[in-house]
Order: sequence, then C-alpha cells, then structure tokens
Amino acid sequence: MGLLDGMLGNASKMDAGKIQAEFAQILAPGERVEHAYQLIRDYFVFTDKRLVLVDKQGITGSKVDYHSVPYKSITHFSVETGGTFDLDAELKIWISGMATPVQKQFNKKLSIYEVQSVLASYVLK
Repeated sequence: MGLLDGMLGNASKMDAGKIQAEFAQILAPGERVEHAYQLIRDYFVFTDKRLVLVDKQGITGSKVDYHSVPYKSITHFSVETGGTFDLDAELKIWISGMATPVQKQFNKKLSIYEVQSVLASYVLK
C-alpha cells in the first residue's frame, strides 16, 4: 500500500502469513488468519473463527486495541459501491449490541466485492 492510499483511507490487502505471526499471542490454539485488510494504521483480520478489528492508537501506534467479533455476532452487513463523484466503496458491518455499524472505505484498487464475499462466507455458514 502506498503512503498516499493510506492517508486517503483506502484499504489494501495484507499478507495473511505475516499477520498470523504478529497475532501469535492473540489467536486461540489452532486458529488461523485467512484474510487481512489495512486502512492507514488500522486493519481488520478474518480468521477461521472470528473477525478482529485492530485499532492502533496514539502518535506512535504502540497502543493497540484488538476488538474480537465472533461471526455469529454479526447481524447484517451492507456494501455501497463507488459512484461517479464518490469513487470510494463502503462496507458496513452491524454487530449485535452495537447501535452503529463498523464502517470501512475501499478504493477501486481493492474489490469491495471480494471483501464482501469473504465476510459472507464466514457469516452465512
């Protein structure tokens, strides 16, 4: 991902193997990272058991919040594709017990349909 993409809030795909190593202390025994997408410093990770939202905080990003969401807690999700003037696509995920959805924006370099398909494959099991 280029620096400009990150500053604009655009998502990019991350290497699942690298995230697997980084998440060694976070994952349950036998759990594996299957997909990961980055937004500036934050990212979200699809494992075979849950969705993990990673929020790096502060100037250095040394403080990290890992928000773990079991797939069964995702009540619904939506995709809004980019238009003529608004080129970014948006994914919204509603989680049980939360009034507002988690929102992630994507540029055309990463297919919103790919991410939606990954999410659907876990939530609709």
